[in-house]
Amino acid sequence: MRLTVPSVPDFRTVVGNYNVTDDGGSPGVFTIFTITGDVLLQVFGVCNVALTSGGVPTIRMGVSGNTAVLIALTTATDLILNEIWFNATPTATVEQIDVTGSRTFVVAGGQDVIFTTDTADLTAGDIDFYALWRPLSTDGLVVAA
Repeated sequence: MRLTVPSVPDFRTVVGNYNVTDDGGSPGVFTIFTITGDVLLQVFGVCNVALTSGGVPTIRMGVSGNTAVLIALTTATDLILNEIWFNATPTATVEQIDVTGSRTFVVAGGQDVIFTTDTADLTAGDIDFYALWRPLSTDGLVVAA
């Protein structure tokens, strides 16, 4: 059986955020979106304040047990003002939504979307995360944490 992905207008949108001032810059795991049920999901970030550090921190986005499945491991300080983060090498402020690396996922069983930082403290940074989603199960829902 082939899964048919709906066109973008069929998706709902919710916005989550990570901010060094609000969330602290220490390495950790931050829930960005809380999910119930089963959903179709696409996630990307837009950097509002460049990520800075005295070290070489890494970031990634995923679910518990697969923390880089949604957005691959990235050097945090590579993400600068207005860049779009959807893969390991953020480089642009304009991207096609169907670019390789910005994939659509089936997320089953209410696995929350987590943003992980590690290896060094962040000293500044702010990222808005956009979830384009559609329920698959009757209880499918995505909300900002």
